[in-house]
Amino acid sequence: MFLGGIFDVDERQFQIEEKEQQTLNPNFWDDPQRAEGILKELKSHKAWLASYEKVKAKIDDVEVLYEFLKEGEGSEEEVDARYEEAVEAVEDLEFRSTLNKPEDELGAVLEINSGAGGTEACDWSEMLLRMYTMWAEKQGFKVSELNRTDGDVAGIRSASIEIKGDFAYGLLKGENGVHRLVRISPFNAQGKRMTSFSSVFVHPMVDDRIEVEVNPADLEWDTFRSSGAGGQHVNKTESAVRVRHLPSGIVVECQQERSQHMNRDKAIQMLKSRLYELELEKQQAEKEKVEAGKMKNEWGSQIRSYVLDDRRVKDHRTGHQTSQTEAVLDGGLDDFLKAFLMNSTVEN
Repeated sequence: MFLGGIFDVDERQFQIEEKEQQTLNPNFWDDPQRAEGILKELKSHKAWLASYEKVKAKIDDVEVLYEFLKEGEGSEEEVDARYEEAVEAVEDLEFRSTLNKPEDELGAVLEINSGAGGTEACDWSEMLLRMYTMWAEKQGFKVSELNRTDGDVAGIRSASIEIKGDFAYGLLKGENGVHRLVRISPFNAQGKRMTSFSSVFVHPMVDDRIEVEVNPADLEWDTFRSSGAGGQHVNKTESAVRVRHLPSGIVVECQQERSQHMNRDKAIQMLKSRLYELELEKQQAEKEKVEAGKMKNEWGSQIRSYVLDDRRVKDHRTGHQTSQTEAVLDGGLDDFLKAFLMNSTVEN
């Protein structure tokens, strides 16, 4: 099987050689921000090429085992097993190749807001927060809570987390939208079947590779006391911050750090991420008009349903579903993420 042409390996190798040449320039570090960006791109291309070589090696192993089998050595079961491994590796590489936009490589900010359903919706929002946190930790990503507002009885009204790791945004970008839960409610004395909703928004967390200008004169700041878990420090000082970007109307809150100064820095980074995403949305406006069937991030257009008493989780965009509800809520999202990204590639 010839893979090079399918995955445009020659272009990757050319990019590696070109960027390595740039690093040899004596003036390479004169612009540290640009240099860091080039090094990150170089690392990304090398990592992808290393993955490609591993896949190619698996395919070569299958071909060798098959030749041995024709000579009367080895077993058909061993060849079949190695073949299945190779097919899985090719499919995974194909999936990773869909993450080919500049913002795909970035970390992510994931926001959850409870919708219709009162306490039930707040509890559902906290379940989603746990699900995404567990998924991220299984990927080896670092998760930090940026903001949290607890529900009156249980769960959360809203929360924001930062997920640090290569391609975190690219992997999660399809999670934007409304998530619907159907279950026998633990908060209902009659044990009724309840439906609740929560919205999920995923933004790319911009870094030094992407420049976003923010005029300080366009910002309006507020400070307030932190809420939620945090030990003795919580509610004693006004370390939490809220910033409003007047031209766009975007509002960002951060109470992650104990220092107001550090929270302001993180809030600015979050604001830049939102502004960058806004620009991406503008650039995609014409394309989105064509993709009339694509779900929007608005209430009433749920992208996925989690029906616990029927043991079913179904994505309404791709049709992918599973009966392993507990596994999904414990962070087993990979099949849903892959189905969305591969489906998006086919549509494009």
